[in-house]
Amino acid sequence: MSELRKYKRIETDALLDYTGKDVLLYHCIKNLSLGGICINTPDIEEIGSEVILLINFPDLGKSVEVKGVVVWANHPPPKDMGIRFVDLAEEGKDVLKTYLSLKEERKQK
Repeated sequence: MSELRKYKRIETDALLDYTGKDVLLYHCIKNLSLGGICINTPDIEEIGSEVILLINFPDLGKSVEVKGVVVWANHPPPKDMGIRFVDLAEEGKDVLKTYLSLKEERKQK
């Protein structure tokens, strides 16, 4: 069965801070798209939980804050979860597009 996605996912080395039931800092992002993010974390939120994300892009020297909703979660290892962005501001989209384009260009070299 093929899985259709609206946005292409890109593996990344960006870091993430998020606020859900706890505040967690400096989490590694598995992959990222214009629509959402997948992160590894020891503290899994329940599906449907709202979280506040601060995505740090060291390559650009910028950060984007966005609200997200947990859409899937793996409680056993690898302990990761998928978060869909909600109300991503235009400025945040622009930073995200720039970063994703940069990662794609580097991947192709």
